[in-house]
Order: sequence, then structure tokens, then C-alpha cells
Amino acid sequence: MRRLAARGAAGDAGEVAPPAADSTDCAPGRSPSPCRLIDLCAIWDAGVFLPAAVAAAWKGAPSGVPRRRLNEAETLSSVQKAQLQRLEAARPRGPGSGDRGPVPRMARQQPPPWVHAAILFSLLSLSTAIEIPMDPSIQNELSQPPTITKQSVKDHIVDPRDNILIECEAKGNPAPSFHWTRNSRFFNIAKDPRVSMRRRSGTLVIDFRSGGRPEEYEGEYQCFARNKFGTALSNRIRLQVSKSPLWPKENLDPVVVQEGAPLTLQCNPPPGLPSPVIFWMSSSMEPITQDKRVSQGHNGDLYFSNVMLQDMQTDYSCNARFHFTHTIQQKNPFNLKVLTNHPYNDSSLRNHPDMYSARGVAERTPSFMYPQGTASSQMVLRGMDLLLECIASGVPTPDIAWYKKGGDLPSDKAKLENFNKALRITNVSEEDSGEYFCLASNKMGSIRHTISVRVKAAPYWLDEPKNLILAPGEDGRLVCRANGNPKPTVQWMVNGEPLQSAPPNPNREVAGDTIIFRDTQISSRAVYQCNTSNEHGYLLANAFVSVLDVPPRMLSPRNQLIRVILYNRTRLDCPFFGSPIPTLRWFKNGQGSNLDGGNYHVYENGSLEIKMIRKEDQGIYTCVATNILGKAENQVRLEVKDPTRIYRMPEDQVAQRGTTVQLECRVKHDPSLKLTVSWLKDDEPLYIGNRMKKEEDSLTIFGVAERDQGSYTCVASTELDQDLAKAYLTVLADQATPTNRLAALPKGRPDRPRDLELTDLAERSVRLTWIPGDDNNSPITDYVVQFEEDQFQPGVWHDHSKFPGSVNSAVLQLSPYVNYQFRVIAINEVGSSHPSLPSERYRTSGAPPESNPSDVKGEGTRKNNMEITWTPMNATSAFGPNLRYIVKWRRRETRETWNNVTVWGSRYVVGQTPVYVPYEIRVQAENDFGKGPEPDTVIGYSGEDYPRAAPTDVKIRVLNSTAISLQWNRVYSDTVQGQLREYRAYYWRESSLLKNLWVSQKRQQAGFPGDRLRGVVSRLFPYSNYKLEMVVVNGRGDGPRSETKEFTTPEGVPSAPRRFRVRQPNLETINLEWDHPEHPNGILIGYTLKYVAFNGTKVGKQIVENFSPNQTKFTVQRADPVSRYRFSLSARTQVGSGEAVTEESPAPPNEATPTAAYTNNQADIATQGWFIGLMCAIALLVLILLIVCFIKRSRGGKYPVREKKDVPLGPEDPKEEDGSFDYSDEDNKPLQGSQTSLDGTIKQQESDDSLVDYGEGGEGQFNEDGSFIGQYTVKKDKEETEGNESSEATSPVNAIYSLA
Repeated sequence: MRRLAARGAAGDAGEVAPPAADSTDCAPGRSPSPCRLIDLCAIWDAGVFLPAAVAAAWKGAPSGVPRRRLNEAETLSSVQKAQLQRLEAARPRGPGSGDRGPVPRMARQQPPPWVHAAILFSLLSLSTAIEIPMDPSIQNELSQPPTITKQSVKDHIVDPRDNILIECEAKGNPAPSFHWTRNSRFFNIAKDPRVSMRRRSGTLVIDFRSGGRPEEYEGEYQCFARNKFGTALSNRIRLQVSKSPLWPKENLDPVVVQEGAPLTLQCNPPPGLPSPVIFWMSSSMEPITQDKRVSQGHNGDLYFSNVMLQDMQTDYSCNARFHFTHTIQQKNPFNLKVLTNHPYNDSSLRNHPDMYSARGVAERTPSFMYPQGTASSQMVLRGMDLLLECIASGVPTPDIAWYKKGGDLPSDKAKLENFNKALRITNVSEEDSGEYFCLASNKMGSIRHTISVRVKAAPYWLDEPKNLILAPGEDGRLVCRANGNPKPTVQWMVNGEPLQSAPPNPNREVAGDTIIFRDTQISSRAVYQCNTSNEHGYLLANAFVSVLDVPPRMLSPRNQLIRVILYNRTRLDCPFFGSPIPTLRWFKNGQGSNLDGGNYHVYENGSLEIKMIRKEDQGIYTCVATNILGKAENQVRLEVKDPTRIYRMPEDQVAQRGTTVQLECRVKHDPSLKLTVSWLKDDEPLYIGNRMKKEEDSLTIFGVAERDQGSYTCVASTELDQDLAKAYLTVLADQATPTNRLAALPKGRPDRPRDLELTDLAERSVRLTWIPGDDNNSPITDYVVQFEEDQFQPGVWHDHSKFPGSVNSAVLQLSPYVNYQFRVIAINEVGSSHPSLPSERYRTSGAPPESNPSDVKGEGTRKNNMEITWTPMNATSAFGPNLRYIVKWRRRETRETWNNVTVWGSRYVVGQTPVYVPYEIRVQAENDFGKGPEPDTVIGYSGEDYPRAAPTDVKIRVLNSTAISLQWNRVYSDTVQGQLREYRAYYWRESSLLKNLWVSQKRQQAGFPGDRLRGVVSRLFPYSNYKLEMVVVNGRGDGPRSETKEFTTPEGVPSAPRRFRVRQPNLETINLEWDHPEHPNGILIGYTLKYVAFNGTKVGKQIVENFSPNQTKFTVQRADPVSRYRFSLSARTQVGSGEAVTEESPAPPNEATPTAAYTNNQADIATQGWFIGLMCAIALLVLILLIVCFIKRSRGGKYPVREKKDVPLGPEDPKEEDGSFDYSDEDNKPLQGSQTSLDGTIKQQESDDSLVDYGEGGEGQFNEDGSFIGQYTVKKDKEETEGNESSEATSPVNAIYSLA
């Protein structure tokens, strides 16, 4: 039994759904940005104004609230000061007082001065300018200065065959009137019958149907849109008429050239407007084949790096295509006469490995045909494409390579063209300036040409002035910042006149690129123009200042009903508008204090969030918006409903085939909500057939079959929420009876079906019949019908449908205009059969498409385009021949007509789009029988461009020695020019505060989400100088960098000392050595050494030593020769000790302990000179004995060997016939020379050698030093042996022990 935790989408907020949880401005726990309209967080289409934070400031604004700005306006008006005074009067007095409403005016007391300062600071940081909501009723009521909404391009080239159209449209309230200037003089439209102005628009139409020359109207035009609140200006529009002059007539003599020589055929096209497109063809209109030897330059000339005899087979004509007239003009052709030493044009020589020498052409080093000389210069404007060209002659044809001095070519923008003869760099920026050189080389040598590139810039915006809407008495400012090369100048105008000649305004102050307004009044309304220009161009921007005085009003429907599920979170929205910006308060059931805190949270936009709905939260909520002009209120009725719960869930069941199964599902829900119970099988809607019965609290399945096996989900839902419970049904097949003689037979896959036949042929269906194959002792459970069509994917088979194993005839539903062929596959419990042989083909008739392509998207691949893509429809969806797609698009939220194009593929690129604007997109399928259904509208976006502005007011606060806190101001959305991915900080370590310490200046980065205005940069190096810059990052990349900030990290603890070495030259001392830390992280004041002696589990007392910062060596005197030492070393600064490095002294070598006496004296003997000499003598003696053993063995001698033993030999000791014998260790005593482990066990020394190799009857082992263990006696004659029977030679090892 499984219970699913899924809940309905409406479960969090009732019938009125709240904003999406992942919305940037509406995420739970985060107040929406005050710079956005409230319609982002509410259910109404109208935008709203955001309330001022006066009340929040009075209660104490949280420290985490960032400073906000809008339209560069920072205001604190006299009106808000008046509101502040009223709030002070209403403040409750006395300890423990809550928000108890206003006190009588006569009881007011002046708060202390710090209260004024705190409130004024909060107001200064939270005040915002006003935005007009998109509600049409408000838009139509409020007065508004003119705004230019549409205009022609600055360089307006027109076709002389058409009427001239110069666009100028504007909005305002009242509607503006229009007039024009031409060449800076008033253009009297009424005096020229050919010129008219469109109704309710400033667009000029110049009509030439009754005659006239378009050239007479060339000049510079400017549009003025005016109403009683100001005048807005268009750009200066330069009108030019397209020209396509004829080619001058000329007679061209044949061009005589020696084979292998360079040649340039000059085009010299007539000057056109715009410049024509040049291409070369023969007089018979055959294109000239171009390669790295023969190619056209950017200037239109045709260059031959070396002329070959085959170049004489055609003539060469330069062609110019003019854009507006769509005409092609052809120059008289050039005829070539090639002088050669090999007059026969043998085609076999063209592929000769050394074609030139085979034709007698002398090889030459490269030389440049264009440009001339070894150096040249080129200037390009920022944002344009840079085209560098190098064309060289030589034999063989040279190869061209491009390089940039002091760096690499920009891989993301650089592109080689024209067989590597041209280098194009798109969207040039200042970092692309420098020296480039092209290298022309062949096997005879190389030559290069250097091109110095200078990047200039027409003005571009850093801060474009925006419309400023204020309340009476508020302050604000307009900012106009632009950059360029050379630096542009800024000129301010008001209503189209220079600001210097305008009437003086005491409330206005001009400070360079900023105009500051103080205590604005209704009379301050005007339209300001900022014109910034340099020698390469200009920018003109209009921004109006409007002063509004509007009492509060509500924008949402009145008396809404919101139903919500118990214990869920919900938000009550109250969009409002007013000027000055009103304050908003919430009340419940018309009484009580303002709702905020605890279970309630009021966002800055006025929305009330209830974190967990309880029964007592049900009631009527009232929102009241107030400013000095009045108040407005609205009510929302909240009803709390019980959740829907499945209290008796279906359980997993195992059923025999043919039995009856019942799945229970009992539900408890709110009686005022309508309950719907439905079932899913394998997560798909369950079809209730005649074998199933669905009741209110159960599902019954009669005659269970194998196909009923699967998961069953009970879904209990109301209009507000839902609950799910899942169970799994397992169906067992009938048990085989013992009398079934097939049960013991082997099972196999079924044979393929055969004899497929198509009958009952209809327009959209056909009956397929087949004969089943042998089931091979396993019943057939299913048949799979597959089809293949021969138009889109011939030879590819697709599943069509699946049928039970008891069926051998089925009606197949077909799609129009598909040439079907079918096959059948049988399935049993063993596996699938081979497919049947295909049926005959059957083609259905065509019809218009009944669906449209899926997965329609619109995304920009470049800053000025939008690529529309979709998943193409398959053969069964085409429904007819020539399937194609009608692609439509237009700007979102405009009244533009739809653009459309017909496409046969699965993508289309819309060019010349503005940067990152939303588009409405539709893709409709069409074939020769008609169009598909009306497609859905999809929202796509044009391409992104690099952000135009950097974060401002970047503030750095040092948190500790390795981390800083950053804070910055949000950039305006229109400067992002795309989707704001993150704010990114680039920082690098400039230097260390320690002298002569090298540091890496590699740049590092830290990213912060776009909705954050603060962050922490960690993992810094202490005691260092850092620099930091911030950028805005969108999908295209980084924007301009902010002002470089510098900061210094304080001292920190050092890293561990390097190369800590512990050496033990003898048993009395231990030497320690170390190097200074790799990262001191401050000024070292010394080192701390901690060490302790230990022996097994016994640990001594810890000893601490402190050293000066220059000391890197220390010697420890050992207290005893047996114990080991553990050392821990760390460096210190003023901050404290850093990471410690730990080492241990070397372990003493393992030595044998045969007797207590030797063990006790080992430490003293091992260091004595006489002992070392004795050991050397014994080793020499053992070596001599080994040599003697080898010699005796080679003569057949035997060497009986036995271990030394303190008891006489017994008769049971095995004896050899030759007199040798072995010793049997009956007492399990250790052999002399063996080692005793710490736990008392005996360890025999491992050896690869034994006396077996040297004597037949003896067993023995070698000690580690090569000496023998036990007695070694050499066999002599009988008398000598008997005489020495009671005495044994002394073992060499025992001799050592006795001497010791």
C-alpha cells in the first residue's frame, strides 16, 4: 500500500492562485521588489503602485533591506515629512504599548532626536519614484508629457520608385501634436501638396504619383511631438534617395600576362547608395571559380596570385547588384592572353605534384598584392565588424596565416574568410585593438604585413535618462551618462530648446551629466533631452518629468471571495495606486490593530501573507490605503475549508485469473466542496469497461485478466485540493493440471503470423486479418501491429496498436495521405516472434492537417536575431503532400501586424530584432489540402546582448582574514539586455603585506544570483592587498566592469611549517629541522613545539618549547634509549597558532633476545667497537665452514647435525645407517637463535636454505646473519667419534653469548 504526498496546485492558496513559488519577486519569505508593478504578484492584469515604507520605517526596517532606487530618483518630499509628523503623533507611548491606533492630537509629544534621525534615514533609503500602472482607466485619466514611441532610422535610405515615408509616432495625454524641421528649419507641410501627415500621427508621407523628383526632398529631418506639458524630439533623420548609376562605357583591350605572373583585374564599380554587391562572372553568366589562387577582394577587384594557361579559357566580367532597384549591371568583360613556355594546355599537368615546374614556370617568393608594403593601419568603430585582408602573389600559391602581436586571436569572434585571405572579427571592442599581421608563405620563403588596428567608439549609453514621475514636493534626478572614443560631450535641452536659453527654474540644478530636482511642483512638468555626441555619432534621449497629485484608489475587484484549505499558506493581494505613494494597512473583521507579525506578514507591496491558515483566520479582511489626499479601502472575504483526505486507501492485492477484486477508496472532504473520485491505471486514466464497476468508495474488477495487472491510483479531488493513494494488483495465471501433457514440453517463442490480408478498406480505417503461427507450448498473449510508410521514413517500422492474443483480426485507424504497409508480431511469456511478412500497401486519401508542430521555441542565437524552432510533424500527421509550416511572429504587447513566412524545414531565423524583447510566435502546419487548426501562441525572446551597465555603489566589508562581505545596487533591467543570470565578482591578490613574498595574481570569481544584492567572498589569503571588480552576467556574457575596489585582509594564522624532518643520529639525541610556512598569513612571531615520549601504551608528560621566528632547528636529548617521541610543530602570528604538523621519531630496529643477559646488555654492547669486530670474525668463520661443507659434500661425506639439547639422546631418536641423526624437539622448546614474540609465541626464522642441501641426514636453519643454528659435527672414523661422543662443539652463536 502506497500513499502519495501529491497535493493539488490550488492547495496553497485556494481558488485565487498565488504567484509561482519560483518567481523572482514573489518567493515566500521575500518581499517583492518595489521597483516592479504589483501585477507580477497578483491575479489582476493591471499594474499597481507600491506603498511607501513609512510605516515599516516607523516600526524599524530590518537591517537586511537593501537600498532601493528607481529611475535614478531618490526622494524625500515635504508631503512625506508631513506624513511622518502625523505618524509621530499617532505613535503609542509608554513601555509595552502596542499598535493601539492614534492618540488624540492634543496628547502628542515630541520624540527624542534619535527617532527623527532613524526615521529620516529609513525614508531616504526606502523612498521610490512612481510608476504609472497599465490599467487603461488610469492611463486615460492621468496627464502625461509626450513620449516618442516610433521613428525612422537615423540614416533613412528610400527607393526612388516608391513614396517616401518618414515615421514619427508618440503618445501622451492629451494627445500630442506634431511638426517637423528640415535642415534645422521649420518644414511647412501645408505649402507642399505632395507632403501630408498621417492622422493621429506625425508620420510624413511624400507622394510622387503626380510627379516630382525624390532627390528634391533629401536632407535632415527632425520630428517634434508637443502637448501642454512638454515637447519630445525624434532623432535627426538623414533622408537619402537610393542611387544605382550606370557603368561608364569603355573599351577594354585584352590583358596580356606571362604565365606565373600575378594579375589584378580592377572592377571600379559606379558609386551607389547603398554600395552595390560585387561578383564576377563570365559574359555567358557563368560564375568564376575562386580558390586560394584566384579570389575576389573586399574592394571588388579580382586577384590572381599567379596566372595559369587555363585562365585564358574564359573572359571576366565584374557585376554590381543594387539593393533597392534589384538590378544587376555588368561591366565589359576582360579577355586574357597568357604567354607561356608550354603552349599546350595539357589537363594532365593540373594534378601534377609539381605543376609549375612541369609547365616551365619559375618559382618565386611571396609578395603582397593588397595591401601594399609591409605595414598599414585601420580604424574601426566599437560594435562593428573588423575586416582585415591580405592577398599575396607567388609561385607556388602562398598560404595565408593570421596572428595578433602579444596575444591570441579572439576565438569566439574571429573568423577566416576568402580562403584565409581575410580575417573578420565581429562586434569589435576596445580589447581588439592592437597589431595584427598576416604571414604569406610558400616553399620559396615567407613575407608578412602588419596592420595596426585602432578601435574608436560612437557614443553608447552607460545610464540612459528615464522618465521621472514624482509627487508634489518630492526630489529626484535625471542622469545621462555615455561613453565613447573620443569622450562624448553632453548637452541638455528642455522641450527641444537648449537648457541655457530656457526660463530659469529655482527647483532645478544641472551638475554635468545630472539634473537634480528639489521640491518639485505641478509647474515643473517638462520633457528633457540629453544629446551626447562625438565625431563618430550621437545619441538623443527624451525623458519627461511629470508631477502627479492623485488620491488613493484600489485597482482590484471589490469584495473578492478567496477559499483556501486548512493549514496551507495563502496571500491576500490589494493592488492600489496614489501619489504620493500611499501607506497600506490590513484589518480583520473591521476591528483590531494592524495585521503584521506572528502568523501574518505584510510585504512592501501591501500583500498580506498568512503563513498557516487556521479555522479562526476565516473572516473579512480590509486593506486601507492612505496618503495626504485621502484614503481608499477594499475587502477580501476568506473562507477556510477542510482538506480532502483518503482515510481508507486501496491495498496491494494478489488475485487469481478469473476472480473478482475490490479496491477500496474512502474519502473525507469539506461538505461545501464538490468531490470527484477518479482512478488511474499505470498513471493513465482508467477506462471503466463492462468488467469494472466504479462506486463512490471502491472499484470492483470482475473476471480479472492478465492485462488488469498494474498499479491503480485513487484520485480524490475538489476544486481546491486533491489526495492520491496507490495500490498494485498482481494477477496469477491458472495453475497447470497434472494431466496436461504439454506442461512437460519445452516452451519457445511463437512462430511468426502469416497470410496478412487487408479488407474493409475505408478512408480512415482498414481491417487487418492474419493467421496465427504455432505458439510453441506457450499461449500467445499479445499481437503487436506495426506499420511502415515510404515517404518520410521508408524502411522504418513503427508500432501502430496492440491486441490480445485471442484476436486475429482488427480494425486499424489510419491517418490521411500515408502509404501504409503492415506486419504483425506475436508475443508469449518466452518472448516475441519474428515479424510476419509485410502486407500489401494501402494509401489513404489526403486532408488538411489536424494538428500543428510541437515544442515551438523562440530563442536568440545572436543579439539581433531570434531563431524559431519546432519539432517537425511525422508522416502520420502530415495528412497530405508538401507539408510546410506557416511561421508568424510579432512583438509582444504591441498592435503590430503579424509577420509571416512559409518554411519547409524545422527552423527559421528572424533578423534585425531589438535586443532581448518578447515575441508572440505561431507555427501552423499546411499541406496541399489546406491549413491546420489555429496554432497556440508561444512567447519567445530575441537574442541577448552584453549588459550595458555595471553594478554601482559596490561596498566591501572585511569579515575576517579570509572573507569579505559585498553589497551593491541593482542595475536597471533595460541595461541587462537579456536574462540576468548573476552578479559576478572578479578578484585577485595584488600583493602581500609581507615584503619580498611573491603572490599569484590569477583572477578568481564568485557568482551571486540575480535577485541578490549582497554576498560573501571567502577563501582569501590573509594579510594581503586585493582588488575587486563586479560585472553583470546574462546569457551572452559579462557586462562592463565596475569601478575597481581595493581592500586589505588582516593577519591570520599561518599555514603549517614545511618539510618537518625528524632525524635520530644516535640513541641519545633527536634532531628536528623545518622550513618556514608556505603562507605566513602575517608576521611570524615564533614557533611552538609540543612533544611527548611514549612506549607502547604508556605516554609521558607533554613538553612545550617556544622558538623565535628565525629558528628552524632544535635538538632533543632523549631521557631513555627505548621510548619513541611524537612531535607537533606550529607557527604563530599575533592572531594565534596555525595548523600543526605532526611527526614521530624513528622506531628502533627489531633485535633478537635469546637470553635475559643479552637483552639487558644489548643497548651497551651494540655500540662497543670490540663487539662489532667480534661479529665480523664470527661471520668470517661461518663463511669458512660453508666452504668446507661444500668441499666435503662433493667427496661424498655426511654431516650429522642436531640442535643443542641439555638431555642425552634416547633410543627413540632416529639414526641413519651412516651414523648421522636428527634431533626431535619433544619439549617444543625454541631453537637457539629463534625469536620470541611479544605474546610469548615462538617464531621460526624463515630461510631458503637447510643442511639437507649439505648433508643427507641433518635438518637445520640459518639465522638472519647466515650463521647456523645448532651443532655441526663432521663425521670421522669410529674411534674418534666414540672418543668425542660425550662432548659437542660449541655453537658460534652460543660462543658469542658466552663472551657477552
